[in-house]
Amino acid sequence: MIPQVTSAILSLLGVVVASTPELVIPTENGTTWEYNMTEEAGRGVRLADAEQREAGTLHTAVAYRIDGTRVVDGKMLLQFEMHRAGLLTNTDLITVDQQGIQCWGRLDPAGTLTKFDAPQSIVAAPITIGTSWDFNTQTEGTQVHQHYEIVDQADIATAAGTFRAFHIRGEQTSPGRMIIDRWFMPGIGIVKDVTETQTDSGELLRRVSLELKEKPKIEARPEIKVRPGVNKLTISIGQEAVGESRKMFLSTTPKICARWQGHGLKVHAKIRVLWIAEEVEGVAPPDYTIDEATTIVTAPDSHGVFTLACPETGWTPGIYRVEFYVDSALTEAAKVKISKSAATRF
Repeated sequence: MIPQVTSAILSLLGVVVASTPELVIPTENGTTWEYNMTEEAGRGVRLADAEQREAGTLHTAVAYRIDGTRVVDGKMLLQFEMHRAGLLTNTDLITVDQQGIQCWGRLDPAGTLTKFDAPQSIVAAPITIGTSWDFNTQTEGTQVHQHYEIVDQADIATAAGTFRAFHIRGEQTSPGRMIIDRWFMPGIGIVKDVTETQTDSGELLRRVSLELKEKPKIEARPEIKVRPGVNKLTISIGQEAVGESRKMFLSTTPKICARWQGHGLKVHAKIRVLWIAEEVEGVAPPDYTIDEATTIVTAPDSHGVFTLACPETGWTPGIYRVEFYVDSALTEAAKVKISKSAATRF
């Protein structure tokens, strides 16, 4: 299982104190950053949004806004909201001070608070070429490792204008491969951000790009739509981590990959996947659970792959079922037929 470890609000607001004590982003209540957002899906990966999807690419508007403060365990934290297509997707609870930007907890769209055992440092001071830092943590058995470095300062063109910005390069090596390129302008914030999640071999799974539309300004809170009911997971079955979906496999297939994509998941929710022999004669009774795996969600749009390797004697022909649970609730399921002949059908 390869959960995506990422949070869009952290990607955008990774800013710190420069060489002077003066803060380098505005922190007044109501300050809003508006971005053009583009999502590009890799081969065989399905985007979450059904609207505006063209050839695996989605364009939408995203806004980040400071909405007052909240006291958690005696600490005053800024509430940074993310608004997308009229929906409030999440709120990060952050401090901006001489230590930089630190995230201490997160609110889901329903307002449920998740506190972190230790604050997540987003960018370390000082903002200067050569500054580097690491983020390491472990969440219920899932090890996370990310490394960041300020590698350059150069002009970057955006819809909001051209900025002399610092280029921050980040790389996640565990639990899944992710490359982050951010351009930060003192006094403004992140003016551009490109985040790619990749397979272990470097093949693209998803690319999310954000470009600042205009300089931050104080605005009223956007009207929030009623969130429609959506499936928490989109699933597909295939022979590889990335590629076409299928329901039938030969008994000699080297591996079967059960792929899932989250939509508005609660951070720290548990994803549980079961591999069940539904009708497999001579191997197990009906509906027998052969294998299972679990992982912990680290972002609302986490995704992963449950990989089953072919037994040494080959797959036993029959009908199998893959069940996906979010916490204890059965959310999605898919049937798979394994046969000795490609001509066999459901």
